[in-house]
Amino acid sequence: MNYKRILKSQNLRFKILNLLSWVPDKTMVKIQYRIKTGRRLNLKNPQRYTEKLQRYKLYYRDPIMKQCADKYEVRKFIEKKGLGKILNELYGVYDNPDEIDFEKLPDKFVIKTTSGAGGQNVFICDDKSRLDKKETKRQLRSWLRANPKKSFGREWVYESDDNRLIIEKYIESGDFSGLVDYKFFCFNGKVKYMYVIADRKLGKSAKLAIYDRDFNKLKYYRKDEEKLLKKIEKPKHFNEMIKISERLSSDFPHVRVDLYNNNGKIIFGELTFFDGSGYMCFEPDEFDFELGRSFDIEEKFND
Repeated sequence: MNYKRILKSQNLRFKILNLLSWVPDKTMVKIQYRIKTGRRLNLKNPQRYTEKLQRYKLYYRDPIMKQCADKYEVRKFIEKKGLGKILNELYGVYDNPDEIDFEKLPDKFVIKTTSGAGGQNVFICDDKSRLDKKETKRQLRSWLRANPKKSFGREWVYESDDNRLIIEKYIESGDFSGLVDYKFFCFNGKVKYMYVIADRKLGKSAKLAIYDRDFNKLKYYRKDEEKLLKKIEKPKHFNEMIKISERLSSDFPHVRVDLYNNNGKIIFGELTFFDGSGYMCFEPDEFDFELGRSFDIEEKFND
């Protein structure tokens, strides 16, 4: 079912999900999985990656994961790992948009909410001279006020009353492919696969391809993303990106480590524990099982 065609307004979808915050997580996860994938969720004996992600969401609760999901607090985790050099330049963190002095900011910058998930609540300014400061502050306030009672995908790591605004350096694109995003799928501290995302239209869309850890492009795609067909060259210091991803992921059964590489300079993006909230479909479908074989679900994942 393509529910987005039925409910075209994202705000309306979010309001409905907020009204359903009373529904138990396990029940809601089953409903959402059925609606978004067309399949019944197997939680007792999961084989698919998307099924195992639902078990991960429901039953694995390491408090460090909540710190790592916060766009500001994760910086402390990165520094503790001895990787402070890969952090993007920070301009400030704020509780209120009125605290922001736009005059002191550079011509380009990015504003995010610290507890935003799935690319939500990201404001990209690529030309401050055209910025409507009043409208920008209004939008930022609405993001802070709209902090939901429950994560819409029941991703507990994003459920926080301490939602703030963080402003970071705008990362310039390196070449004709635009800003390339490298997302490393790590299981028990080892990189297995990765997304490569390029051809961005600023703040609107991008194209995705799936690679193995040796940077070989695979035949698999995500059905909900536009295919990245062009050839992307292996970035400089790629082996260092692998090492960084494995160091950052060593504490968790599974995490996606997102990095940028601007002409050899490696920059941290974020840590994501529940890729796509586990509600995506792959083409061909076998990749869901292939990823699932890399994801060990132990007894501690049970309720």
